[in-house]
Amino acid sequence: MFRVPGEPGKDMCDGHLGPTRRDVLRVGGAGMLGLSLGSMLQLKAQAAAGGIHTGGPGWGKAKSVILVYLQGGPSHLDLWDPKENVPDNVRSEFKSISTKIPGTHFTELLPKLAKVNDKMTMIRSMSYTPNGLFNHTAAIYQMMTGYTTDKVSPSGQLEPPSPKDFPNFGSNIVRLKPSDEPMLPFVMLPRPLQESNVIGKGGTAGFLGKSYDPYTMYPAGDDMDMTKMARLKIDDLQLRPDVFSVRLRRRASLRAAINKQMPIIDKAVEDYNLNEYYDRALNLIVSGRAREAFNLDAESEALRDRYGRNTFGDSCLMARRLVEAGTRVVEVIWPKVANSDNHSWDVHVGLSKRMKDQSAPMLDAGFSTLIDDLDERGLLDETLVVGVGEFGRSPEKGVSTSGNSNSADGRDHWPYCYTACIAGAGIKRGYVHGKSDKTGSAPLEDPVHPGELLATLYHAFGIDPESMVMNHLNQPRELVKAKAVTSLFA
Repeated sequence: MFRVPGEPGKDMCDGHLGPTRRDVLRVGGAGMLGLSLGSMLQLKAQAAAGGIHTGGPGWGKAKSVILVYLQGGPSHLDLWDPKENVPDNVRSEFKSISTKIPGTHFTELLPKLAKVNDKMTMIRSMSYTPNGLFNHTAAIYQMMTGYTTDKVSPSGQLEPPSPKDFPNFGSNIVRLKPSDEPMLPFVMLPRPLQESNVIGKGGTAGFLGKSYDPYTMYPAGDDMDMTKMARLKIDDLQLRPDVFSVRLRRRASLRAAINKQMPIIDKAVEDYNLNEYYDRALNLIVSGRAREAFNLDAESEALRDRYGRNTFGDSCLMARRLVEAGTRVVEVIWPKVANSDNHSWDVHVGLSKRMKDQSAPMLDAGFSTLIDDLDERGLLDETLVVGVGEFGRSPEKGVSTSGNSNSADGRDHWPYCYTACIAGAGIKRGYVHGKSDKTGSAPLEDPVHPGELLATLYHAFGIDPESMVMNHLNQPRELVKAKAVTSLFA
């Protein structure tokens, strides 16, 4: 028997199982370290199959996407869809201000975004009718996968992530549009999707297998630690001090030499072009490109200040550095867990103080600078940027719509009407899509379902949203059962 020393592998009889992210990226491990990462890259390319070319406005314009996921459900009425001449228990206490789009107003909480919204489209008609989706986890799963889950309790809680889950949209994108760059294809930061003790639901590759899971950057520290991005650990992506790049490539040559002496195995895998995938794995590590992308200290102090010296601002800056280095998908998760307090968007209580002093200033600085920075560098032409939560907040303050209690200035969950922002990769600039009614309760024009927003993302990458994938039971399933909203594109 021929044995290679190192970490034990996993049985691969079940196609949906595979090595963990740490299995495939633990560079400081045993000698044949390129093998498992190369296998992962090989699996990605083997599985990739493009959708049917549909064409139309915006088709194939995007090379990368940054999702700024406002987990918790921000109040559209207190941010970017304020209403006048409405009852006191509906009207925001924050003043309305003009924006770069004539006739479009934000509240005073977003003065910086008001100066760059001419570079984006505002979708003021996001909407869906809940089916067990009034609470965060089920709604997050829908937003990230395009599907509702079978198991939703009355409270909205779900079972933990499962290999049977539908894939996160980022996993589908990097499977169908694999990158040739020596770079991590899909990164999620700075924390997992979470409500209460349900962690990571909707944030995995599900039945596609762990090869398509995101590379997660979750620095140590609690949600109130605003400097934790400076303490990111990227041990998985760096060489051990005693394993320099020339030595690493020598190991690859040794692997090739051994393979030549094993004609039976060589014959069995000749169709898989394994050398190509091993080379890509080695390039990822040896090039140092991924490690350098995580180095925020390379940026100027002035730009760091513009993004905001906090977890969200640092994450947005990291997202720009990652797509600039070749990452296909970056998901920036709002750095406070849903079903929470402080700068969480889940403002059942204390909305006035929490949004004014904590969440809105971070959003305003980080998101506006991300849009500006990408545009100034010419990256916005091929980078799709989306800002959205799982739902909005109730037009009436102090009422219960989801079984939660709310203070007099708190707003409950509201999936029937809310706002999303989308920019770049051919998206119209200075455009408002859809319109909410006089209280922000329901769309008056052009409602957009979360599934349609995902379909639009796939379309922007040149992927037919109705392309079929095989689930864990080898049954065909559409990427998403929705059509792209092509009117969002110029």
